[in-house]
Amino acid sequence: MDLLNTLVEKGLRRELPTREEALAVLATSDDELLDVVAAAGKVRRQWFGRRVKLNYLVNLKSGLCPEDCSYCSQRLGSKAEILKYTWLKPDEASQAAAAGVAGGAKRVCLVASGRGPTDRDVERVGRTIEAIKEQNEGVEVCACLGLLSDGQAERLREAGADAYNHNLNTSEATYEGITKTHTYADRVDTVQKAHAAGLSACSGLIAGMGETDEDLVDVVYALRELDSDSVPVNFLIPFEGTPLAKEWNLTPQRCLRILAMVRFVCPDVEVRIAGGREVHLRSMQPVALNIANSIFLGDYLTSEGQAGQADLDMIADAGFEVEGAGTTTLPAHRADALAAAGAVAAGGCGSQASAGCGSHDAAEGAGCGSHAGGCGPCGGHAVPEPAEPAEAAANQARTDLVAVRRRGAGTDLAPNA
Repeated sequence: MDLLNTLVEKGLRRELPTREEALAVLATSDDELLDVVAAAGKVRRQWFGRRVKLNYLVNLKSGLCPEDCSYCSQRLGSKAEILKYTWLKPDEASQAAAAGVAGGAKRVCLVASGRGPTDRDVERVGRTIEAIKEQNEGVEVCACLGLLSDGQAERLREAGADAYNHNLNTSEATYEGITKTHTYADRVDTVQKAHAAGLSACSGLIAGMGETDEDLVDVVYALRELDSDSVPVNFLIPFEGTPLAKEWNLTPQRCLRILAMVRFVCPDVEVRIAGGREVHLRSMQPVALNIANSIFLGDYLTSEGQAGQADLDMIADAGFEVEGAGTTTLPAHRADALAAAGAVAAGGCGSQASAGCGSHDAAEGAGCGSHAGGCGPCGGHAVPEPAEPAEAAANQARTDLVAVRRRGAGTDLAPNA
């Protein structure tokens, strides 16, 4: 296909596709799907080889959030029977993180429910970051705490945070229909604060909430403009007890097209398959590794995921390798730009130019809190090996596909890693 040849060439040059080209990827037929995957795979291998980065979630504070994000099991008014607990102590969080690192995780994502952290919360998370890094040499730490106030990103970086996650989730045009207690602009502001502090920005989306193809392209183009280093792609889990419990709009084929579109628009960033891969990709998860170069290991925030060993087996069986701690994830031009931005931020500069996620140096082209994190939707993940197909009749909740997390952080049971 001329379209795919053009997209590959642009991806190898870090050049922004046109909106029409991005929309055309989402409109391809099932007969063309493997060609789409193969084309996206060429771009993925150019910048990331056959490496898969493993990330591990630690839910520092679960449930009881004042925000009303429709997709989230921790939202205000949620009837989902999830674990609810206040802040883990630093040593408890460090022990939870160690399980993920032992399983092969290179990055630990620290997530807390809530609109955003107080300054006291930032200090608490800072002590947790220090404890994790003392016990796990070389591990990356990403914080996901919701909306940030002035100065908080800088304090997290001083405490040792490497990255900050805050997803845009959906397009600006549709955001108000998903959440009313904060705005799309609030989210953009937090990502920009993380950038300005020299943190690696992690920001992504949630697909499957009833959005259009145009909405998906809009949010991915916005993520490129914000210059996110990592883009988690979440697939909505319609968690029983939330307003979106009956939204089942995804198929494995649709998910693969979405991932491919993200890869073409953001060719040289860490594209992470986050929430919902077990439910919506199902047996096609290994195919998706040809497009994405990052996943979460084991369980998630409020629900259980695929067994950690099954993740490792899947990666090996698909011919990929787990990215080692000594390997730099990002391509050199992005890693160098991030390091330079960090040095500038440490020197007191309060801003950082955004070049777009196709190119940190603009060579070509243009909290989690209650929210879904790059850390996957707070609403949860799925039980592996569902007994029935994931598609459901309209207006029916699928309680068989989502298992509430009852192990790991906040419990006395061993984590899944």
